[in-house]
This record gives sequence, C-alpha cells and structure tokens, in this order.
Amino acid sequence: MSWQPSASMESIQQRAKLNAYIRDFFAQRFVMEVETPVLSKAAVDDANLQPVIANSCGEAVYLHTSPEYPMKRLLAAGSGDIYQICKVFRDGEVGSRHNPEFTMLEYYRLGFDLNTLMDEVAQLVGDYLFVQRRIDLSYAQALKQYAQLDVFNIDDGKLRKRVSEFVGDELILSRDECLDIMMSHVVEPNLPQDALVFIYNYPASQAALANTFEDSHGNVLAKRFELYVNGLELANGYHELTDVVEQQARFDQQAKRHEDARPLDDHFLQALKQGLPDCSGVALGIDRILMLKQKSSSIKDVLSFDFNRA
Repeated sequence: MSWQPSASMESIQQRAKLNAYIRDFFAQRFVMEVETPVLSKAAVDDANLQPVIANSCGEAVYLHTSPEYPMKRLLAAGSGDIYQICKVFRDGEVGSRHNPEFTMLEYYRLGFDLNTLMDEVAQLVGDYLFVQRRIDLSYAQALKQYAQLDVFNIDDGKLRKRVSEFVGDELILSRDECLDIMMSHVVEPNLPQDALVFIYNYPASQAALANTFEDSHGNVLAKRFELYVNGLELANGYHELTDVVEQQARFDQQAKRHEDARPLDDHFLQALKQGLPDCSGVALGIDRILMLKQKSSSIKDVLSFDFNRA
C-alpha cells in the first residue's frame, strides 16, 4: 500500500542511530553542527548536478544540491570546524542508488590536508560499518589496474573507442565524461569488496572546488578523493580551493559549458575575497551508508518515503 513507508521500521531506527553516532563523533572532536538554507538564489556551479528549480517571492530559486557555498561562507566568517546533516536535491536522479531528495553529511576541518581528512573519514565510516581494511589508489592506478587504461597518455580517439563499448558511437562526449563512464562501468564494479577504497589525485579537469598541484611527471592533479565500499561511492572530498581569482575563472569555464544560464553565487565569491581558511571538506551520502549497513541493494529500502511515495 503506497501510504506506508518505503523502509522497514528497523531501517528507520537504524537511521536515527546513525544520526546519533555522527553527532557524537563530531561532539568528541569539538566540530560544531550548523544549518544553512535549503533554498538558494544561486545553484552550486557544477555542470554534472541538475538543481530542482522552484519559485518564491516572484523569482526563481533553487533547492540546493549541496550546502557547500553557505557553509564556506560560515567558515570565512570565523565559524571554525563545522558539519551539517541535511536534505539535498538533484533533478532527474532516480534509480536503485538515487533519489531526487536524499540526505548528505557535509563537513569541513580547518588545517587538515587531504590525507588527514581521508584518515578521519576512514574512521567515521569504517567504525560504523565495521570495515577496517583500507586500500588507497590514485585515479591513474585505479584506471590502469581495473580498466587497463593509461589515463594521462591515452588520446581522445582511443578513449572514445573504449567508451563506445558501453554507450555506442552516436553520443558526443567530452574526455571527462568518457573517463566517468570508464569509472562507473569498469572500475567501480571491480573494486575490492569489504574494504574502504580511497581513490585520490583526480585529473585537474575534475577538480571542481579543489586545489591542484603538478606531480613529478608534469601532470596537473586535483587534491580530491572519493571513497567506495563494495563498489558504492560514499564520499567526495577536497582540499578546498581558497583563491578567489582561480574560483572565478573556473566559474567562467563552467558557464561556457552550461546549457542553462545559472546565476553565480556572489555571496560565496565575496566570502572567498574576505578569506576562506585553509581547510579540507567532504560530502558523504547518508542513505548509501545505510544501504551498506542494512545490506540493501535499493535506496528506497532506507528512505521513510521514496520518490514514488513522497
């Protein structure tokens, strides 16, 4: 019957336990819980994320895809270490692992480099899921090991030929879109089971809001990681970009690729000009962590009411 919850009462209780676990984890580390607006006049500027658009007070507004911008404004205002458990919204994302409305944990740690943040995320997630084995792979290592692909030397033509095995020849895809398909179709399904698998040092073209650096081979890389458990992506972390000039340039590049014209978040840029402290941040999918805890293959099993019952 469609009025009943999608999830079992056991799963609903497990969510409450996870929320309590998270709050205790951060209370022990003196990380402050915050709230920021769900409605925003400017969407997070990521071409891969489609915001849900609404209307309020006679103007278009967005249901946030992430609380990143307002949380960084709090950091610039002197909040110190902060975290937030909140609902976020992404248009068109429906499936066994996706729901248009889902729960995210996002947090920021001042003075943490990427490795320190990875260690803390490993403790947070590993202790909850009782998974202690950890494997760290660079992005290049992961694609080489599981897809036999030399990511920094393969030309676009050969890469597109590899991707055509999965999507055909008709789609015109960018290099990063091709790499994303290789990750999702080849790498992720073959990652080791029952382990915390961290993939780090993404290509700079996938830096988003992360700092970049040049490795010993001259490749420009992003200070970014993703965490996988049993092939399921759980977290996306950055050593955060603090340079407002570089951030504006990235916004301009994104604007050229957007089919829809999204307003820039001027408040966020003003906060960067004021000064964002050196920090690393991460977003974790609460629902997917619960899926692993409950050994479920569908996100609806851990949502009180999934999209079809909302």
